[in-house]
This record gives sequence, structure tokens and C-alpha cells, in this order.
Amino acid sequence: MFDQCYADVAIDVLAPEIERAAREEAQTSARRLAAIAELVHRTVDEDDERSRCSFDSWDLTAARVATALKISQRRASGQMRIAVALRYRLPRVAALHWLGQLSFRLVSETTWRTHLVDSDELIALIDAALAEGVVKWGPLSNARLVGQIEAVIERFDPEALRRSKDIMRTRDLHVGSCDDPSEVVAVWGRLSALDAAVLDRRLTEMANAVCDADPRSMGERRADALGALGNGSDRLTCRCGSSECPANDSMTSSVVVRVIADQAAIDAARKLIATEDAEQREKRASAREAEPATDSESATESEHEDEAEPALESAPTGCEPAAAPEPAAESEPAPESAVEPKRVNGFQPVSENGPTDSGLAVLPSKGMVPTVLLAEALRGGAKVKPVWMPGPDPEPGYRPSARLAEFIRARDMFCRFPNCDVPADRCDIDHVVPYPFGPTHPSNLNCKCRKHHLMKTFCGGSDGWRDEQRSDATVIWTAPDGCTYTTRPGSRLFFPAWDVTTADLPPPAANAPLGPDRSVLMPRRRRTRAAEEKARIKALRAQNVSPPGQSV
Repeated sequence: MFDQCYADVAIDVLAPEIERAAREEAQTSARRLAAIAELVHRTVDEDDERSRCSFDSWDLTAARVATALKISQRRASGQMRIAVALRYRLPRVAALHWLGQLSFRLVSETTWRTHLVDSDELIALIDAALAEGVVKWGPLSNARLVGQIEAVIERFDPEALRRSKDIMRTRDLHVGSCDDPSEVVAVWGRLSALDAAVLDRRLTEMANAVCDADPRSMGERRADALGALGNGSDRLTCRCGSSECPANDSMTSSVVVRVIADQAAIDAARKLIATEDAEQREKRASAREAEPATDSESATESEHEDEAEPALESAPTGCEPAAAPEPAAESEPAPESAVEPKRVNGFQPVSENGPTDSGLAVLPSKGMVPTVLLAEALRGGAKVKPVWMPGPDPEPGYRPSARLAEFIRARDMFCRFPNCDVPADRCDIDHVVPYPFGPTHPSNLNCKCRKHHLMKTFCGGSDGWRDEQRSDATVIWTAPDGCTYTTRPGSRLFFPAWDVTTADLPPPAANAPLGPDRSVLMPRRRRTRAAEEKARIKALRAQNVSPPGQSV
């Protein structure tokens, strides 16, 4: 349908159709934001008894918006801020958005850049100037329109302008970007000149410490050196493949990052390592043939030829892949040769003469781990161990054991609230049926981020959010209005062949009583959300004030 809906339309009609669709898209966005603003107006009260709770009425409304829009809690809160700003601070800009004259992107920019205006009189002037200007300015690119918005703010309230000069003065370091590929992650930021000089010198020294036969470029070695520093090592392992090289020892680290992989992915990574090592041996052999050598030198080199391939099961480094194939006993894991290939993410291994499934490895906090990256981890000495599968019996006590907690996190991968993408390593492990009415058993445990754990604990019950879990780890959430949302463990998305089903549990004998005074146990804020926001705006405005005698 997508490729046929305009197949019979004249080409002169397509551009006006694009313009009409963009206007309708903006109008639809305006209706969505207006509905969000109305929901906030009816449900969020800055003066209610929950305003000092860690999970307040704003958070509770954000959870409802997140499930309705199928976005994360944080993005839902951002949508609410835009909607509230249009309703109460920028009504004329909102009217233009309602007519389709402003896109959602430009409305978002406007609400963000006027956020520091703390005077009702000034924000009214800015709103009027922006609404009038949009009509007079005519068609402008996004960048030029943002410049005009900043010019209006500068004219009426210079202290509210988010100055890029002040932002650039702030030292910061960022790891990862939204458009990063799977293989690498961008690292950028600003350091003091002295720290930057020391870091630059250290990376260069580590990169130069490997031998000349290392196949990596200087840039690759410097990047790997920074990774080695993150792993707690002050040296870089050489990749020449020679057993005689003094810099080819595997690094060790106390930092553990778990990667979940199926056996096919591990086999593919090991095959890649063997191929690369074979290529390095061939290069060294070709170099020896090009240069005449004495009989004694040839004998020495041949003695060490079989020692060139590095061990794969050495000391752990910063990555700990965990295989997730057939369940195996904890004391006697299934040998690799006994693991049968399974269908993973729709790919079925075929004959040796045809294409094969290279498997899948996943870093829950980042996503898919390519084979080349998994090979780097194994080459560095990462441990490989099967995921332990729990038995039918629950564990005694409230807190799950370390191995049960590891299984729960590997199974769930993320917070189990709808559309929440908080990694399981940063989540709490929650009893669906509260302990002791519900057992400490994988069929009664799942991962919840702190926000949604608090929501379920203190905003649950028959008239609040509640969850129900099945033995296959499917979780069914019921909203206060009766709408239901089903979430499945993250492992099922990446490893559908991995059976994470655990024992069925009998229904609880009794419901856990919440008690009338349970709200007093909710963690408290030092001050309300509104007071925090006012203090933050005041601090940011103060940063925009130039010191006496300094021009900006």
C-alpha cells in the first residue's frame, strides 16, 4: 500500500501533498500535546500530600503517558513539560502549532529555549513576539528559525538565554551517542589542558609499547589503550601473535561487563580469532623467507611455531560473555560439541557448503555485539560460562541468591514496565506477589527500575498499577483505568530459542496487606519538584550573568 497510494497522482500534486501532510502532522502533534496538558492539569497537584515523595504525582502521570505513547518514562516526562509550557507559558505559539504552522521540532526548541524565563510578564512578551515573528519571518530553515528565537529571548531577557559559551566552559565527558554503530562508541568531552596533555602522553606511550608487527594502526592502538585504562591496566596487549613478544600477555581487570551470547556467536568469534592469527603467522613466515636466516635461528623459530595461538580461556577481563544455549547443570556444564545449533532470530544454520548462522551476542545496556567485537573480548581473556537455570523449588528468605539474581537479569535484560529501557543491571529485583505471600522464585521475580518499583509498591493495589507474571516470564500490567499491557523478557527478543520458562507457582494463599500507613515508607524528597525546578532555573540564570567588567 505504501508504494501504491500515490502511484496514480500527477507529479505536480506531490509537493503540495507533502506540505499538506506536514501541516496535518503538526496539527496531530498539537492535539496530542493538548491532551497531555489536560491530563497533567487534572492529575498533578504541586501541593498534594505526595509532592515530597520520590515517586510523586508527576511520575505517576508520566507512567500513564509513557504507556499510551509507547515511549520511556523520561521521554514521557519531556512531552509533559512541552505540553505544560504551551498551555500555560506560550499560548500564542501553541495556537500556531494547532493551526499546523509550526512543527513539533520547532515547538520543542521554543519551549526548551524559553525555559529559563522566570517572569510571567516577560514570557508573555516573548510569546507575543515569537507568534508575530513566525508570520513575518516567512519560510526559514530550522537553524535560522532557532537563531530568531534566541534573538527574541536576548531582546527581552538576556539572562534566560542558554549561552553556548557558558556550556563550553563546563568540563564534561560523554561516552556513547544515539547514532553510534554497533561496533564502536563515540567518546567526546572537555578536559583541563593539563589532564588532556597527560592523557595524550599516556595513550601514545601505551600505543608505542607494542612491537612493530602489531597489525593495528596508531589510531586503533590509542583507542584500545584508552579501553585498557578503563579496564584498570597500564599496558596494551600486542596483537602480533608471537609467543616471544614481551607485550602479548593478556590483561586482567576487576571490572565485569556481562555479554549474553549463544553458542554460535562464540564459535564464530573463535573462528575469526583463529583466522586472524593464521594470517599473522603467514605474514611472519613470508618475512622470514624474504630474509636469510641461520640454521640456529630457523630451529628456534620452528620450536615456537605451535605456541603462537593465544589461549581463549584465560583470566577474566572487562567482558564476561555468558552462553545461553541448552540449560546445563551448574557443576557440569554441557560441552560445546554437545550444543545443537538452534534457530536464533529467524536464522537457521544450514549445511557446511551453504551460509551458516553466526549467532548473536547482546550487551543489554547497548544492544547487539558484532562478532568482531566479541572476538576482541575473547582475545583479551574474557570468561565463557553457561547461564545457570533455576530448579522448581523457591529459595528461602527474601533476597535472591547471586546466581538466581544473575539469571533474572539475563532473562529480563531491561525493566519489565512497558517501554522502559533501563538495563537490568541498574534495576531492582522485585517480588511480583510481595514476600512472604509470594516466594523467592524466578516465576515471581522480575526486574524493575527504581521509579517503577516505587510505583508498583506505593501506587499499586486494586485501584493502581499492578503486575502479574506467568511462568514463561511474560508480565501483564494493569493500569489504574483498567487498560492492560503485556511485556516479554528481553531475552525472548534476541534469543527466541532460549527457553526461560520456569515452574508454575500455586496462587498465593492471601494477598499482601498494604496497610493504611504504607505511604510513610516512601522515600522523600528534600523539597518538592516545583521547588527543585525553581532553584535550578535560578542557578542557571545566575551562570548567565557576566562578572563585573567582563563582556559577553
